[in-house]
This record gives sequence, structure tokens and C-alpha cells, in this order.
Amino acid sequence: MTNLSPEIGRRELTLANKIRNLQWGLVLLIALISSVGFAMLYSAANGNISPWASRQMSRFAIALIPMIAAALIDIRYWFRGAYWLYAGALALVVVVDLHGRTGLGAQRWINLGGFQLQPSEMMKLALVLALARYFHCVPDEGPPRLRYLLVPAGLIAVPTALVLKQPDLGTAMTLLAAGAVLFYLAGVRLWLFGTGVLAAAAAAPFAWSVLRPYQKTRLLTFLNPERDPLGAGYHILQSKIAFGSGGLFGKGFLHGTQSHLSFLPEKQTDFIFTMIAEELGLVGGLVLLSLYILVLAYAFAIALRSRSQFGRLLGLGIAVNFSLYAFINMAMVMGLIPVVGVPLPLVSYGGTAMLTVMWGFGLLMNVGIHRDVLVSRFGQSRLG
Repeated sequence: MTNLSPEIGRRELTLANKIRNLQWGLVLLIALISSVGFAMLYSAANGNISPWASRQMSRFAIALIPMIAAALIDIRYWFRGAYWLYAGALALVVVVDLHGRTGLGAQRWINLGGFQLQPSEMMKLALVLALARYFHCVPDEGPPRLRYLLVPAGLIAVPTALVLKQPDLGTAMTLLAAGAVLFYLAGVRLWLFGTGVLAAAAAAPFAWSVLRPYQKTRLLTFLNPERDPLGAGYHILQSKIAFGSGGLFGKGFLHGTQSHLSFLPEKQTDFIFTMIAEELGLVGGLVLLSLYILVLAYAFAIALRSRSQFGRLLGLGIAVNFSLYAFINMAMVMGLIPVVGVPLPLVSYGGTAMLTVMWGFGLLMNVGIHRDVLVSRFGQSRLG
């Protein structure tokens, strides 16, 4: 990981200094994980680069541009624009709820000609930016008092409710979990989390009554997949079969039977990790998991070295978001949690998810480049 020299810490950062101090090791890890995705999408199409692998490679190449741009922009501009970005993402989520395109039983996308935009993915980062700015501006008088938590609670609750309405349980869970983690990182007392858990438990019967029939079916199927092996339980049972058949070293690249014989559903998106386990085995799955862990180690190291509260919370929030992406997807396809439709970051096929993750890494590298910049509560900055 590249360090800024003491001289740079005492003067304004130039563009050349910023480019030189990009976290190139992190960029390499991102490229390696994405390459795993390209290879598995090639295999998912039975050894054909079209339609998925070629499009995913193009999206990755395009997403590199906003990632580098996000890293090089002065961090105070991200601070000043945090609420505006949140408002824009929220407006797009509202548009989806009113006029969005429906697919696979959910209304989640806005049709932009040849590109399908999923605003709920963008909201994940916009929420982190808004919460990081808010808690940065809270008066420094110990743990945030209860009156300071009403606004950030609303920042989390509004998009979560709108995303649930689409319905998109996986993204709603991610928004809620990431928000809760940022509350904790900002110093909110643990007893408040305990109160929240008790309130959620008390509201569980009401929540069950408002769930849609297919959501209830998913939860019941999670508890007992064999209750409907040819219907609601089919996806997860086929996923478990593929996992078990992969063994230690897998059946070999391009030789997965569950995927290539079309038993495995959504093999290019939600269930791509199952395909990795079947073709590359336990070893292949652990290699990918190791790459994710290295990325998270990089992310936490970058965030914790930031001298500003905004930078630390932004970096940690992005790391938490990324880890939630990976954990929920892997746990879902292994049957550890209900199927909720969350992609595997940088590996699953998808344009908005790729763009959002890459933008997030750009913000993370921005925190690393500007780690010595002290951001005031009014968005001004100076180098420490």
C-alpha cells in the first residue's frame, strides 16, 4: 500500500501525486476477482463469450473510468455533495416505485434505452455518504445523544421502506444492516441496538402479516426446502446438489453438469458462486473467498488510517457494504439464509451492480489518497 510522503502532507495534493498514490494493489485485486467472473460467465454460456462475458468485460472497462475519477476528486466535494447524491438516489427509487420496469416479479429497474438502471444499488453508496457526513458533523461530546439519531434513522428508514415496496428484500436488508453498522461505528450506545432488536421482535407478527405470499414461501422454504422440491424449494436444492457434487477440486472448468444441463437457475447472476463451487470445487471457492478477504483487509486499512471522521466512516461503510454483498450471496446459495436475490460483487452478471461496486472502490481509494486531509464540519479542508 503506497504511503504519502511527509512533504505531500504539507502541501496541496496535485493530480500527479494523486495518481501516483492510488492503491494499485487494490486495483489488481479488483481485476482478479472480476476475471473470475468473466471466466464463469464464459462457462455459463457453454464456452461462449456471448452474451454475458463480453458484456461484463465491457462494463468493467467502462466502470474503471468513474472509479478512477471518484478516487481523484477532492474528498471535500464528496462531503459537500453527500446529501445531494442521497436525494438524487432517493428520487430515482421513488421513480422506480411509480414507473419502474418489472422483471422476475419485482419492480426494480428504470429503462434507459439499452441500459437497465437499478437505483436501489446506487442508494447503498448514497446512504453511506449521507450517514458519514451526518455523523462527521455531530458535535464531539461523546456518544451521539438520542436527539441526534432521529435524522439518520430517517435517512435509513425511508429508502428501506421504498425498496421493500418494490419488493427487494435483499437490498432492503443490506441498507438496514449497513446503516446499523455505521450507527455502531459512530459510537451509538449498545443499549439502543438492544432496544431496536426487542422492538423488531415485537413487530415480527405484524411484519409476517404484511409479507407477500411469495416472501412467506421463501421463508418457509428456507426452513424446509424439501416441502416443495419441484416448486419453491427447487432452486436451493439444486444449488446444494451442485455444491456437493463439486467436491474438493470440482468437476473442471466448463464441465459443471447442474449448470450446463440447466438444472441450476440464474447461474449467471445470483447463483454464480454455486457454479464456481461445482466446477472449481472447495479449493476454487476458497481462492475467491481469500481474494474477498484481501480486499476487505485493504479497505479496513485504508479507512482506519484516515484522519477525518468522514473519511473513516465512508471507508468503513464501503467495506461493510462490500462484505454484506459477498456474505449474503454466499450464505443464500448455500442455504444458510433465505434466497433474497443479492448478486456476488464483481462476479455476478449485472451492469448497475458492477458500476456501483466500482464507484464504491473509487470512493475508498479517495479516502486513502486524502487520508491526511482534515475535513471541517462545513466541508472545508486542510492538510494535516
